[in-house]
Amino acid sequence: MNPFYKNLALWLVITLMMVMLYNLFNQQQVSETNISYTEFLAMVDNENVAEVVIQGQELFVTDINRNRFKIFAPQDSDLIKILRQKGVSIKAKPPSESPWYMSILVSWFPMVVLIGVWIFFMRQMQAGGGKALSFGKSRARLLSDQSEKVTFEDVAGIDEAKEELEEIVEFLKDPKKFTRLGGRIPKGVLVMGPPGTGKTLLARAIAGEASVPFFSISGSDFVEMFVGVGASRVRDLFVQGKKNAPCIIFIDEIDAVGRHRGAGLGGGHDEREQTLNQLLVEMDGFESNEGVILISATNRPDVLDPALLRPGRFDRQVFISLPDIRGRELILKVHMKKTPIAQDVDPNILARGTPGFSGADLENLVNEAALLAAKRNKEKIDMSDFEDSKDKVYMGLERKSKVIKEEDRKTTAYHEGGHALVARFLPDTDEVNKITIIPRGRAAGITWFLPEERDFKYKDQLENELAIAFGGRVAEEIVFNRISTGAANDIKQATDLAQQMVRSWGMSEELGPLSYAKNEEQIFLGREIAQHRDYSDETARKIDEEIKSLINKSYNRAKTVLNKNLDVLHKLAELLLEKETVLGKELDELILSLRPDIELTSKKTEKAEAG
Repeated sequence: MNPFYKNLALWLVITLMMVMLYNLFNQQQVSETNISYTEFLAMVDNENVAEVVIQGQELFVTDINRNRFKIFAPQDSDLIKILRQKGVSIKAKPPSESPWYMSILVSWFPMVVLIGVWIFFMRQMQAGGGKALSFGKSRARLLSDQSEKVTFEDVAGIDEAKEELEEIVEFLKDPKKFTRLGGRIPKGVLVMGPPGTGKTLLARAIAGEASVPFFSISGSDFVEMFVGVGASRVRDLFVQGKKNAPCIIFIDEIDAVGRHRGAGLGGGHDEREQTLNQLLVEMDGFESNEGVILISATNRPDVLDPALLRPGRFDRQVFISLPDIRGRELILKVHMKKTPIAQDVDPNILARGTPGFSGADLENLVNEAALLAAKRNKEKIDMSDFEDSKDKVYMGLERKSKVIKEEDRKTTAYHEGGHALVARFLPDTDEVNKITIIPRGRAAGITWFLPEERDFKYKDQLENELAIAFGGRVAEEIVFNRISTGAANDIKQATDLAQQMVRSWGMSEELGPLSYAKNEEQIFLGREIAQHRDYSDETARKIDEEIKSLINKSYNRAKTVLNKNLDVLHKLAELLLEKETVLGKELDELILSLRPDIELTSKKTEKAEAG
């Protein structure tokens, strides 16, 4: 029911109740008794009448004891004279002009309306519009043909996952093609992946492609404060599915009800676990659910109960990763179809400069570029709008109004220059895309690299990344002989990376290829609650020493590089103070002008950032 009409009905009920209360309290407080005209005259003769109100042919009499009487009087010209002789107070009112049925209508209309409103609300509740009588009803929404359709053509960059789910649509359209050889249609498909990679979009595409009913519901819609409601809603959902089979049921964020049973510190018989148990039974229990295919999406597959993941329930598990450079290019082209694009816009260049972006991030990139172009009164979106949008999405909004001391600008210039030069002079590192000392977000300046996408990295590459992270801190120390807090984020990133190298990836000669990163899962996942280590205190001390050794080695490498190229650092800092932003090509030109014999690499790594 529309909230506007609900509020209107509520105010109508309140108004009618006030009218009824007003009429109730304005009624005559003393009861009226009908008596004959003869009895009235006898009362007058006995001087028992105190007041008479004359209204047409009706007399309203009050005796000396304050009793009220109503009399229908004939035409009597002597009545007034008799009343005056007896000292009776006489009042007159004009006769009532409204017909009798209007009196009845005024008296009973508020009550009739109240009863009608009450019946209306009760019918709404019984139909599922209210919560009082519909706790156990499923809240799944059946997608209609009138809703905006999304097809597989709108999905790009995740071809393998799309192919898996296209088969589901084929199963439903022609099941005999697959069952003639004894095969069984999958009962469930679990779509996993980081946020923003297109899990829900794929489900919407299936709804647009399949010519079968499509029920959509969120995992949190099953959860209620009343025990047993979630299980009842699961039952009702599958009852609806069986009635409309063949059909598809889509549960978004299934980890809300599918978490590992027995997790946490409380008992196991809570509402969420009852809901999960009912879901397990409905997916693969004694009763058959032929023709009902369940598709679920989550970005936390690690917390799901093992019984939910086995074949027979979720027969297929489709993982959607962040798109690679080709996937990002295809996704950008899909979103660019909806906007007027200038000829200088190259999706390939944008895809190359947006490593780590998800599909949602790329959609936001195109949207921000369109807003910027509209703000600048352009007819089409050009490359400069996309570049500015990329900087805004990746690094935050420029803080143009921030007042920065010249000393701080100079420190930032040398800090960012240190990052860039260490990256350019060390072998097998990433190409520098941009260096800026314009404050963005929480950073005073940023050195931005173009990462080379790869499945794994080598130890020497990781050591180079550690040295790059300390390039800013080292530059401050060499030039100013003092250090600032600007390297806080660099130090944190370097420490985390060094810990992973030693504890997770076995990149320590002293400790060997062993993993020391066990038992670090979050609690409330049915894992270890007590914090303990699987190694001795002596080993822990060695781990700390190896991490510190890696850090110190990388710090000294950065110091060696910058000491040898101090003149280049000064020139780069001067250029940054002058232009505020230096592109990678300009950096290479500066280096080659001072070091004509050097050979620069053109590979790529991750973004380095100054706090």
